Amino acid sequence: AAAMAAAPTPPPLEPLPLPGFSDEGFREKFLRKTRENPLVPLGCLCTIGVLTYGLISFKRGNIRQSQLMMRARILAQGFTFAALLGGMVATAMKSK
Repeated sequence: AAAMAAAPTPPPLEPLPLPGFSDEGFREKFLRKTRENPLVPLGCLCTIGVLTYGLISFKRGNIRQSQLMMRARILAQGFTFAALLGGMVATAMKSK
């Protein structure tokens, strides 16, 4: 009986709440991330716009315009990727 009394209490069965944004829904998280790094959504919109215009040009038979838009899409994707990396670096530097 004395050995059981000295045993530590078991941990709780319920998980501990995560610190920070536990009550945050998809919309709130999206808006927060957009405010933190507005260039990423802008780059995504540009990429989608250029891709759409390139596909429309291809369907209409304007091959030169379509090729130009596909090259512009690559640039827009590169911009988006650079903005994403830049935001990650800025966030990491800010947290230190």
